[in-house]
Amino acid sequence: MDNFQIETAQNISINQNVAHITTRIGSYLIDALFMAGYYIIVFFIMAMLDIAPSMEYMNLYVLLGLPIFFYSLIFEVLMNGQTPGKYFNKTRVVKIDGTKPTFGSYLIRWLLRIVDLTLASGSVAVLTILLNGKGQRLGDIAATTTVISEKKRITLNDTIANDVSDSYTPIYSQATLLTDNDIHTIKKVYDDAKEKRNHKVILKLHNKIIELTGVTTTQNPMDFVDTILKDYHYFAQQ
Repeated sequence: MDNFQIETAQNISINQNVAHITTRIGSYLIDALFMAGYYIIVFFIMAMLDIAPSMEYMNLYVLLGLPIFFYSLIFEVLMNGQTPGKYFNKTRVVKIDGTKPTFGSYLIRWLLRIVDLTLASGSVAVLTILLNGKGQRLGDIAATTTVISEKKRITLNDTIANDVSDSYTPIYSQATLLTDNDIHTIKKVYDDAKEKRNHKVILKLHNKIIELTGVTTTQNPMDFVDTILKDYHYFAQQ
């Protein structure tokens, strides 16, 4: 599944790690197991109470079926974009710009599940996700949402701040005005903000570094903080 980059109103570039189609199917199957388990428990209790499925108790069975009918909507609203299946697979529904969806967004996704998942046994959803490139089924497109993976992906970029090549060309000599404690705090806050896609925290971090160092920059906040970290470690190795 392709990842894509968005830019927020604060000029912060965010890479969206789109959940792979197989991961989404796995989440759906896990949720199906939870729903099946719920039905088994309900029927077991009804059997113990000697309440057989019949027109006489139809209203009761309809009432007991409502949690399953609203399953995804309830959990995504209460668990900040996750169902139990998404929780176990570390995926989450977010707006296409990385922000938290509104109740209206969750509702639109839920309403269009009939087209995406019920009709043609989910083939509409699978085809749309594969062709879209942003991890969106029809419900996501209508709600301007997507499903991202929150699994940490360790790459060279995650360790480069601690091991900068001698061939690296620093940009901001003012990075040396920061202390080891400053850099430790900056990196910790920066990594946490990136993981949670907290654009406001990154912007505040950007402004605080400028205040401490007096740097003048045209870089967007995320690139600037990343460069400051690399520059500090470059000078520290010299």
